[in-house]
Amino acid sequence: MYKILIVEDDSTIAALVAENLGQWGYQSQCVSDFNNVSAEFEAVQPHLVLLDIGLPSFNGFYWCREIRKFSNVPIIFLSSHTEKMDIVMAMNMGGDDYITKPFSLEVLIAKVQAVLRRAYALGAEPQILEAGGVILNLNNTQLDYQDVTVELTKNEFKIMQLLMERKNKVVTREQMMLRLWDSDSFVDDNTLTVNVNRLRKKLEDAGIRDFITTKKGLGYIVND
Repeated sequence: MYKILIVEDDSTIAALVAENLGQWGYQSQCVSDFNNVSAEFEAVQPHLVLLDIGLPSFNGFYWCREIRKFSNVPIIFLSSHTEKMDIVMAMNMGGDDYITKPFSLEVLIAKVQAVLRRAYALGAEPQILEAGGVILNLNNTQLDYQDVTVELTKNEFKIMQLLMERKNKVVTREQMMLRLWDSDSFVDDNTLTVNVNRLRKKLEDAGIRDFITTKKGLGYIVND
């Protein structure tokens, strides 16, 4: 599930956009502190930002510039400004698209889908894996669930990646050992069990329960 950060100080518009995005299967978060947009971005780790230009304290151009210092996440500007110079400035600062207000929600969704497709689907391997509301970020080895971010070790990440790549299918212990150690031999079978149990404990501490199921005599499975 893609996460979208809405940086819009008109609460009515923000709520309407969030509701509509939810109907299309997107998880959205509205910024509440317009003095600390970068901090909220870091907390949410969105896959796309909807960014108004006319904001309190600092405008959207400022926050786009700040976000671009540490992230290339797609940014779509929302603005009542229709002057060409504003559009040019938005694109030059790193914006990916520009929608003028008032806008159709259908157009907004189409633009969001197109930008996400360009950023995460076309011409590149997927940058996230998703199953049962759990999102695995392949770029930074983090796992996200609702409002919780889980830092994974190298082996934990490899286990999650393999299980989520093959969600709804049983992954054998031999396949896991091949992914972890490039071999299914000369590795103590208990070592894999220890790694899986540590990962399960970390998931449970984050509120993700019964995510990895053991298929006795076969291996493990993650169901979507």
